Amino acid sequence: MKILVINAGSSSLKYQLFDMNNGEVLAKGLCERIGIDGAITHKRPGKDTFEKEVALPTHDEALALVLELLVSKEYGVVSSISEISAVGHRIAHGGEKYSRSSLIDDEAIAYLETIVPINPLHGPPAIKGIKACKRLMNNTPQVGVFDTSFYSDIEDFRTIYPLPYELYTENKIRRYGFHGTSHRYVSAKAAEMLGKDIKDLKIITCHLGNGSSITAVDKGVAIDTSMGFTPQEGIPMGTRSGSIDPSVIPYIMKAKNLSANEVEDLINRKSGLLGVSGISSDSRYVEDAAKKGDYRANLAVKMLANSIKKYIGSYVAELNGIDALVFTAGIGENSAMLRSMVCEDLDFFGIAIDSEKNATMPRGSQADISSDSARVKTLVIPTNEEYMIALDTLNFCKE
Repeated sequence: MKILVINAGSSSLKYQLFDMNNGEVLAKGLCERIGIDGAITHKRPGKDTFEKEVALPTHDEALALVLELLVSKEYGVVSSISEISAVGHRIAHGGEKYSRSSLIDDEAIAYLETIVPINPLHGPPAIKGIKACKRLMNNTPQVGVFDTSFYSDIEDFRTIYPLPYELYTENKIRRYGFHGTSHRYVSAKAAEMLGKDIKDLKIITCHLGNGSSITAVDKGVAIDTSMGFTPQEGIPMGTRSGSIDPSVIPYIMKAKNLSANEVEDLINRKSGLLGVSGISSDSRYVEDAAKKGDYRANLAVKMLANSIKKYIGSYVAELNGIDALVFTAGIGENSAMLRSMVCEDLDFFGIAIDSEKNATMPRGSQADISSDSARVKTLVIPTNEEYMIALDTLNFCKE
């Protein structure tokens, strides 16, 4: 069975085509600058890459070009679009309705449109991608895989904010959590690496990238997570501040004469590593500057490491123990410096890493970087959200 995975952004469309008989990626690519000038990159393992600047006025034209390439004689990997059994869509927000992956029909689209006010960044492009697929692949099942669904079992005392209760019942203001597909994938991989049933494990997963979140997983079920009503809450990120004193917001608005939209832009796009370091939102450049003695860069890295450490400590308390700590995503997988800073002085919890293993593990590989004396396994696991989406889509179609 072949599954096409779609991840639609406001001006982009990422895709991967999987052969689920063996998990092989047949083709993958990116349509970018949709609605501007347009370009596509189409890759097949071991074969020539197709790259072209081409007009892509809407997501419909982008998807049409993807489908054309998938069946083309020169760059294709299937003889007919009918070979694609289903399409899996990455959808960041499923609101309170979707606690698992689901078939996306007209009713589902209508619901997703009602929650755009609480999902203004990711909702509209996801809906555009779904509608494009339904128009061009009308007879192919469309399945939504929701990042928020992994957190549907978190108890209400951890998800509802201490605000007037009506703000939850009327406006749906609560913690939803994000990156759930990634956390679900790496926690399952951790159990596999340890050769244990995930139902016997307490795991803390750290998805650290330009956007970052930390999740506590007990017996395979998420019990708490750092992101909240939006992906803004939690630890400092590339350009996001993470959690701050909420009274800072009205103070900034008055002190700097900023509108609500302007202050939202400040905490989402001008803060985090970029705002503190003044150098970049890319952790690689910030870490390089920190190593050279730049004060603000060093401050930014220390703030990030300390925030992660605090979440780990609090989640060990909530879990009443820990069996494995997992690092994943761009920073988590590749920054030996940050992993070392985070794990320093966590030996009380049984967490200790081998400095040589940490520093020399091959890029892009999964590894156990625990020291021999550690009671807790510290693992580095590359995330694979696209495969998880394909697997969910496959399982849904089998039901």
